[in-house]
Amino acid sequence: MQASSASRARRNVTVLVLAQAFLGAQMPMIFTIGGLAGQSLAPNPCFATLPISLIVLGSMLSATPVSAFMQRYGRRAGFFLGTMGGTLGGIVGATGLYLQSFPIFLLGSLLTGLYMSAQGFYRFAAADTASPEFRAKAISYVMAGGLLSALIGPQLVKLTANAYVIPFFGTYATVIAINLLGALLFLFLDIPRPPAPAEGSPYGRTRWQLLKTPRIAVAVICGMVSYALMNLVMTSTPLAVVGCGYDTSDAANVVSAHVLAMFAPSFFTGQIINRFGVEKVMGLGLFILAGAGAVAITGVELENFFLALVLLGIGWNFGFIGATTMLAGAHTAEERGRMQGLNDLLVFGGVTFASLASGGLMNCSGGTPQEGWSAVVMAMAPFLVLAGGALIWLVLRPVEQPAE
Repeated sequence: MQASSASRARRNVTVLVLAQAFLGAQMPMIFTIGGLAGQSLAPNPCFATLPISLIVLGSMLSATPVSAFMQRYGRRAGFFLGTMGGTLGGIVGATGLYLQSFPIFLLGSLLTGLYMSAQGFYRFAAADTASPEFRAKAISYVMAGGLLSALIGPQLVKLTANAYVIPFFGTYATVIAINLLGALLFLFLDIPRPPAPAEGSPYGRTRWQLLKTPRIAVAVICGMVSYALMNLVMTSTPLAVVGCGYDTSDAANVVSAHVLAMFAPSFFTGQIINRFGVEKVMGLGLFILAGAGAVAITGVELENFFLALVLLGIGWNFGFIGATTMLAGAHTAEERGRMQGLNDLLVFGGVTFASLASGGLMNCSGGTPQEGWSAVVMAMAPFLVLAGGALIWLVLRPVEQPAE
């Protein structure tokens, strides 16, 4: 890769790392208080985690159109669109809290999903101008930006959750400010807009043909399972921690440790992938996710919550970054908008299902918070078997050359 191209790639990674750190802070903030705020507004405790589910649903519904928008107008325009969604989501969410209206609060969550969808493309944008040798590291570094968001977000929750008479109103006001200021970062992004396809130019494979490609299919499955199981457990964690007699600050600390564990390994995940291979790293991620479930099922001491959620974060990191790296190398530039939008549609579809199931399992599958927490953790098992089986199947196939 020429020096100018290498410089551009590293500049873009720097901008995306900062965006992941600053703008990304809103996600641990909202995920920490979303279920608690929902519990205070919902007419039925079974719907407590519905606000979080609506965020993920909004992300799922907007993944394909946001990807198509970026393919046509460029990454910068798409990321500006995402911050607009985050701003509107914060405004409407704050209005729902002020009016004590659960439906309005849910609408704000749905709009926030537009930001979450755009943020999901930071990792793919990092690969756009990176060489094949730098691709895994670029993705990994951008994901590492979430380490700062893990530090910033929960601390802002502690400062803002009770800053006003209306609980959590100050948190949503802070989310609005984060989006308005963070949008300025994308003025420094330098990713060329994809050229409009000329008549007779390569179109690439159809969505169905892409999904039938073994490496793509397994990447999607492992990415979907890694993210969905992480969300399944994390969504119920604040409710479980508080339900087992601990404070909201304890829940925030557990979530903070979890998000730190999600992103801290990203400083070296790319190097590990380059050295040992993406399949082994994905397999290790699934194994660590299983370990998180094993720790969580053994007790509800605060130490159990901390260790289980730390393992959950590390397992997600290896599984999801591995799946992203495998996918990024398995399709062509012409297929980028089509495949990345389809991938995030499927991934966040799985996450939406997991988020919806999390609230029901936690609040409505047992008589106590401990029983609900056990139900959440036990639900991980069949999906780990699915992803692990798919990965083993891929490894046993003949080696294929990835697309550049």
